[in-house]
Amino acid sequence: MRQAADQAGRNALSGESMGRLKAIVGPLGWSTDPDVLEAHTVDWIRQFRGNTPLLLKPATTEEVATIVSLCAREGIAIVPQGGNTSLMGGSVPFGGGDEIIVNLSRMNKVRAVDPLNDTITVEAGCILASVQAAAEDAGRLFPLRLGAEGSCQIGGNIASNAGGTNVLRYGNTRDLVLGLEVVLPDGRVWNGLRGLRKDNTGYDLKQLFIGSEGTLGIVTAAVLKLSPRPASVETAVCAVSSVDAAVELLARCKARTGNQVTAFELMPRTGIDLVLKHFPATRFPLAVLHDWQVLVEFSSGDAGSALRDTMEEVLAEAFEAGLVLDAAIAVSGEQSKAFWLIREGLAEADVLEGASIHCDIAVPLSAIADVLRESIKAVEVICAGARIVAFGHMGDGNIHFGIVQPENTDGEAFHAREHEISGAVHDVTHRFHGTISAEHGLGRLKRDTIRHYRDEVEHDLMVAVKRALDPSNIMNPGKLLVVGTGPETMNLEMISQ
Repeated sequence: MRQAADQAGRNALSGESMGRLKAIVGPLGWSTDPDVLEAHTVDWIRQFRGNTPLLLKPATTEEVATIVSLCAREGIAIVPQGGNTSLMGGSVPFGGGDEIIVNLSRMNKVRAVDPLNDTITVEAGCILASVQAAAEDAGRLFPLRLGAEGSCQIGGNIASNAGGTNVLRYGNTRDLVLGLEVVLPDGRVWNGLRGLRKDNTGYDLKQLFIGSEGTLGIVTAAVLKLSPRPASVETAVCAVSSVDAAVELLARCKARTGNQVTAFELMPRTGIDLVLKHFPATRFPLAVLHDWQVLVEFSSGDAGSALRDTMEEVLAEAFEAGLVLDAAIAVSGEQSKAFWLIREGLAEADVLEGASIHCDIAVPLSAIADVLRESIKAVEVICAGARIVAFGHMGDGNIHFGIVQPENTDGEAFHAREHEISGAVHDVTHRFHGTISAEHGLGRLKRDTIRHYRDEVEHDLMVAVKRALDPSNIMNPGKLLVVGTGPETMNLEMISQ
């Protein structure tokens, strides 16, 4: 009975409602053109295809609130959308055609910059790279760094609690948000745009919406935390004797420098081979490619040579201890960028190689080596010859565990075993008290999988929050968790299938 009630308020979009929604945003703020809708109903990596009768692009918070109020009264489902760069299908509608898309791209103003308070207030549709540039113009750093930073929007980063390469030093998006402005599912606006680092007046409401994937409301603006710009940056590529040695090297780097370790990225031989194959302009800086490499970056407010001296000393000591086999420290900003191109190429090279399966896991740092050993062994038992590309943000425990089809095999047959293969990795991860989604969220892709690993009490608490804030289940229904019985609860269909 409860599930039926959840779904009872959901209706298809009538012609009258469509007209009223168009009027709210004006002629520049809507589209029903199939070619325009196509770009907004297929996800970034083309796993999922949906359907919508109407795309809305409001220009103000007031317009968003008016849209949501109308939809709440009439039971019309809403898919909030930013840059549509989700890897989990969380930003596109289902195929039923009864959801509208509210895209925030026109809400792209920098409202205020306060250098003395180290904050910037921006609207949700600001491109991440634009936020970074505005911070730089003010002599500050907004440290969130993502591969999609030229197209993802800050509202989507907040809704998915995006991670990236600088989490080790600066934290996830959750750690960079001081205040939010949110349109709630009933159309009311919560103005929590406070640039305070201490506010002990009750529940920290902003944390409900960070990582909620648009299921509890629409983030329209945020106060973000800025940091001083580093005066010096040192980057190195190091070959390590094992994953255990990489973990020990990280511990030594942190002990020597404190919070000056900005990034610590794991790079396997398998992945680098694919980068060199598919991006032939890439150059590997070491004489020999070993099974495991790490990219290490330190940053400091000191413009002198002290940081480079520290890096050289740490690596020399690690070499003497047998942890590091070889290393190259960048001698210029351009060479540092070249080192990073190797790491960034890992995210694309396995896709270019053929059919691939991707797991986004995180475990305690002390468990990384064991998890990788056991996961690799489990995958090899299931699929002999599969190529493992385990790489990523080792410094914060997040490994992107990629599995590429064996050479000269059928890609469709390989993909047909995705649930079995990824399940083996997830089982190992769970056994070591890890998570099956470290920074990409759940969306549609992992919405049902998480139920196998999530504690029942935790799940019930999340459902209770959803029902309390969105009792009609109109806000991004069927993403992250299920509370109703609509078409979004059916088995998910990927484009490739």
